[in-house]
Amino acid sequence: MAPPSPTDPVAIVGASGALGFGLAVRLARAGVPIAIGSRKAARGQETAERATAAVPSGSFSGHDNAGAVHAADTVILSVPFRNQSETLANLKDALRPGQLLIDATVPLAAAVSGKATRMLGVWQGSAAQQALEMAPEGVRVVSALHTVSAASLCDLDDPLDQDVLVCGKRARGQARGGAGDRADRWSALRWTAAAWRWRASPSR
Repeated sequence: MAPPSPTDPVAIVGASGALGFGLAVRLARAGVPIAIGSRKAARGQETAERATAAVPSGSFSGHDNAGAVHAADTVILSVPFRNQSETLANLKDALRPGQLLIDATVPLAAAVSGKATRMLGVWQGSAAQQALEMAPEGVRVVSALHTVSAASLCDLDDPLDQDVLVCGKRARGQARGGAGDRADRWSALRWTAAAWRWRASPSR
């Protein structure tokens, strides 16, 4: 598969949240068209207008989640853990083989009214492994963007001199290609392949 072009759109599911919004404005400022997804199209359009105010030169479009996913080959899932399963179930017919799904979900205990400093156990091993289990056959899934703060992303004066760990079955290739290719346009983010330990043998 050819590496993504700077003009290829990226869909961000959950861009109305702080992390998703920060990713949207960062990518748009670097010239990447952004398809913003939300549970309701009207909210996606409102978020696109807010993003346009932050980056007037950016290209933003607002959709419901399925509409955003249909618009791009690279999809970033940036939703609270409590919404991850439901969101992916609703996107089952929208995701397609060949797409790259970058899962930024963190299973914090806050999802079940616990402390945000504690993690929840996920049977599959991690939130991204749960995403892989739920994604349609042929969708490439990697886990990334957990160490970049929303505040830093939203502060467009922050140089983002940070490391990003990419986990997945082909993490090294994704760090250098699809996912990592995007990072090169976010100033100084450095994407590094990391190990992904499976609790059970995946089907793909």
